[in-house]
Amino acid sequence: MNDLLALASQPEAWAALVTLIVMEVVLGIDNLVFISILTNKLPAENRRNARRIGLGLALVLRLVLLGAVAWIVQLTEPVFAAFGHDFSWKDIILIAGGLFLVWKATREIHHSVDLEDQPGDMVGRTVKTSFAAAIVQILLLDLVFSVDSIITAVGMTQHLPIMIIAVVVAVTLMLIASGPLARFIEANPTIVMLALSFLLMIGMTLIADGIGFHVPKGYIYAAMAFSGLVEALNMLARRKRRKERQGGEETAVETLH
Repeated sequence: MNDLLALASQPEAWAALVTLIVMEVVLGIDNLVFISILTNKLPAENRRNARRIGLGLALVLRLVLLGAVAWIVQLTEPVFAAFGHDFSWKDIILIAGGLFLVWKATREIHHSVDLEDQPGDMVGRTVKTSFAAAIVQILLLDLVFSVDSIITAVGMTQHLPIMIIAVVVAVTLMLIASGPLARFIEANPTIVMLALSFLLMIGMTLIADGIGFHVPKGYIYAAMAFSGLVEALNMLARRKRRKERQGGEETAVETLH
């Protein structure tokens, strides 16, 4: 208790906490987009529970990994060398997670654009999944993103209480944002393709990191923000055209009368 009080009295500890929370939230965007897309394929009555369970498991998994932080840090130690690069368990996990994301995003994109096999709107053409399968896939990606974020957190602070508080706050914020994000994606089908493209890019970035080519996260999130801005402008333009078309139809009806 005395250690915690002493830690709370240090301004640098509070600065580290705020920085770590922001970092955890930013790193969690990838996971949140994946969870939103995946749970939207479930029946409407199961989506909320799936998001809660998925993010709850993410919290438990990260707290367990924080408890084994000494072992997690050792994951950065080289295991074998190939093609002039030393591969660690962290690299292997990132590559496996990246391949999974690339496979998942490519599969979803294929079913979204294949009109002959999957008639209906873009949301309806995505691959349906079961509740258990959704939870398993969320847990797999939670593991990848958790290992990456915790290793990054260890590099920012050595105080375990700060890391625990940051993880709890970040996952809580993700839980609050998960519902509105999922509903927004469901209500705007064109966002689905944009989000799948994000997942494809994130998967390729994880693979690149795993084989030794580090891509600064700032470039990735800047590209995502720019793409999101362009899509927002497209949505506004479509809404304006829709209103003008509806206004023209109403005028035509009034003229006939």
